[in-house]
Amino acid sequence: MTENVVWHNHEITKEDREGLLKQKSALLWFTGLSGSGKSTIASALQNKLHSEKKLTYILDGDNVRHGLNSDLGFTEKDRVENIRRIGEVSKLFVDAGIITMSAFISPYQKDRQIVKDKLKSNFIEIFVNCNISECEKRDPKGLYKKARMGEIKNFTGIDAPYEIPENPNVEINTSIMSIEECCDLIYSYLLEKKII
Repeated sequence: MTENVVWHNHEITKEDREGLLKQKSALLWFTGLSGSGKSTIASALQNKLHSEKKLTYILDGDNVRHGLNSDLGFTEKDRVENIRRIGEVSKLFVDAGIITMSAFISPYQKDRQIVKDKLKSNFIEIFVNCNISECEKRDPKGLYKKARMGEIKNFTGIDAPYEIPENPNVEINTSIMSIEECCDLIYSYLLEKKII
């Protein structure tokens, strides 16, 4: 079947769309433990960029699992497929000229690397560093408590691993930094790289 599927190039390019939007597209890949602040920081950054008339979109882990990835669980195999699909969707958003933010735990280095290999220089890895005790204190969804009680299996940081990024483009520590400080650090990086 795949031998009959051919990529079709169109006349309007990513660069044309970026020109129209007056921005560079990129994938800001937020990775970190549950409760570390990935979605919170992505949302705050999106608000800041939107106020400056930049087109953005957040692919949030929970939101994507309601639709596109509703058939996936949390086994290692399903987590790999979850990130693979998000990588493919993110690539389309970046091709559309959009500053795309993904907020997924994405615990495995090899899976993040696969997405990075697809997006190349358009991939910006943001490590949302937060110690597990602080994540457990926040526990906005009550997941750590359930994991500790054995109600949730394969929970990252408890009975499933999280592989810390080796060389993230940006590292923010939400245990000690405010939301504004985190956003400012990422914003400065985007300015430096001429994304905005």
